[in-house]
Amino acid sequence: MHKILGVFTLVWFSLHVNAQDSLAVAPPQDSVKTHSWKRACLFSAVVPGSGQIYNHIAMPKGKKKAYWKVPLIYAGLTATTYFVVKNNMLKNDYRAEYESRKVGNAPGNFLDYDDQSLLSLYAQHRNRRDFAILGLGLVYILNIVDAGVEAHFVNFDISEDLSLSIHPTTYFPNAYGVSFQFKFR
Repeated sequence: MHKILGVFTLVWFSLHVNAQDSLAVAPPQDSVKTHSWKRACLFSAVVPGSGQIYNHIAMPKGKKKAYWKVPLIYAGLTATTYFVVKNNMLKNDYRAEYESRKVGNAPGNFLDYDDQSLLSLYAQHRNRRDFAILGLGLVYILNIVDAGVEAHFVNFDISEDLSLSIHPTTYFPNAYGVSFQFKFR
């Protein structure tokens, strides 16, 4: 009976100690919001240009300048998509014409070209389509990288107190050089 009472008392006090620990006041959180470069990259990966807008909204009032890149991103994506579609259509047209001629049909749309020319044009437009796909991927990846890099500079302060001056200097009567002066105020 004494053992059960001892175990009960031990459990009772340990629960009270744990209850007291859970009611302790948490230390105050830092009131400065951090700007996440991961979130900016994720936004730009999901919707191109949205990471730049996320960075623009987070910038202080005098430094907002990130929104102007969004039209450039969409212009690059639109142009490369146009070249992908256009070259793919031409490639398919040349292929269809070549296959039609091999079956024995009369030349259709491309009367000026023989079979070798059609094969050459097919290969040329296939390569152009492939390069346009690479360009599309490059514009998309640069959009994400730009959002991430710019997110790192959202809270970066460049004040007027920092300066670099470059001046020509004479070290000896016949020795000339360049002097770099950094000023931190």
